[in-house]
Amino acid sequence: MNNQPFINDNFLLENNTAQKLYHDFVADLPIIDYHNHLCPKQVADNKIFNTITDCWLGGDHYKWRAMRANAIPEKYITGNSTDQEKFSKWAETVPYTMCNPLYHWTHLELKRYFGIDNLLNPASGSIIYNSANEQLNTSNFSTQGLIKKMNVEVICTTDDPADSLAFHQKVFNESHTFKMLPTFRPDNYMAIQHPDFIKRLEKLGAISNINIDKFDDLLAALESRIAFFDALGGKLSDHGLSQLHAVDFTASELNAILDKRFSENEISTIEAQKFQSAVLFHLAKMYHKKGWTMQLHLGPIRNNNTRLVNLIGNDAGCDSIDDLEQAAGLSHFLNKLEVEESLPKTILYNLNPKDNEVFATMAGNFQDSSIASKIQWGSGWWFLDQKDGIEKQLNTLSNMGLISRFVGMLTDSRSFLSFPRHEYFRRILCNVIGTQIEKGELPNDMQWIGNMVANISYHNAKEYFKF
Repeated sequence: MNNQPFINDNFLLENNTAQKLYHDFVADLPIIDYHNHLCPKQVADNKIFNTITDCWLGGDHYKWRAMRANAIPEKYITGNSTDQEKFSKWAETVPYTMCNPLYHWTHLELKRYFGIDNLLNPASGSIIYNSANEQLNTSNFSTQGLIKKMNVEVICTTDDPADSLAFHQKVFNESHTFKMLPTFRPDNYMAIQHPDFIKRLEKLGAISNINIDKFDDLLAALESRIAFFDALGGKLSDHGLSQLHAVDFTASELNAILDKRFSENEISTIEAQKFQSAVLFHLAKMYHKKGWTMQLHLGPIRNNNTRLVNLIGNDAGCDSIDDLEQAAGLSHFLNKLEVEESLPKTILYNLNPKDNEVFATMAGNFQDSSIASKIQWGSGWWFLDQKDGIEKQLNTLSNMGLISRFVGMLTDSRSFLSFPRHEYFRRILCNVIGTQIEKGELPNDMQWIGNMVANISYHNAKEYFKF
């Protein structure tokens, strides 16, 4: 009988070559988490969490969805029950998450942060809850302590252009072993049909000292905020869209659409698409001038469950994969920028796995000699960041691009306990490559291939983003 703990040294490493690649080349590398949704205030304040529930379950819609699927009442998920009651219900659910990535992530995080080898279930829940809480209530387990514990070098948060970035400034001016950098997320200023669009413009205008009356005023305000983000080390933007429309537009049309919105008249679908297309196009040109990287996350259908959204609000855990067509709009958008020699470094993320080959081959259309793999097909995102999704992404990228130039993994998480997802990715990567070596599909050149997996895990991102 194997008496090793579930999360052991060779977890997910199925052969000797995979084990050697992981342990000799990538296990001790720092982490560059270039896209997440961590709270900058919690980092700046060096928050100490009261309980593991607060740190682990709050805001984690992956766990919420699993608990709902396990018939846990909402009061134990997002309701007003106690932290201990919520953790108990999560412990009750975990055994039912076997074969779901949550089972792997849960035990990897318990092991790496708290040194806990016990499997989480109703029998062990109380012991694990108390043990984790005892450790959390120390300075080594503050937000900054958790970041340092995982050897994190850079975290890139996701921030509205109208954010003051006060917490980033605080961390920027202090001495730390890590950098916390802002990421420019201007989706709010493209969604012209949203009920709060005018309020959003007013807030943006106030912080940029620009009165936004015309389309060029909006662009000037956004460009001023890009300069502000850049001064604090920001080097990325991010856009979360169901679909990239890339509809052609004229300057007069854009001003007319904006005037129509100011007059509180209804904006048609095609007008909204023109406006979104124009803002994104001009922003991309600004990113190119700054040497930034543009991230495009495409493909979710959000807030499917109206009852749940009305009860909890956005990010309630009722988003899923959409089946929209992505290729034509993406091609038109990237090509228009390329024609003007204004295409920035870009990372493309698809949520629907049917688009894997579409995105992998689209990236290959727009490479140039300015930097290796300037257009990246990003790692498995959201519903695809599990073992099967990661393996499919790695294999498709290998078939249709240069996996050796891939910038690797990110957490895309709101939790300070999610950094072991980088380890998860690295183990899967080493197993994929190690298995190919064992089969004779790759040469047993451990130095070259070891350096390759190290580059994918860390060095490529460091070079690509120029942090």
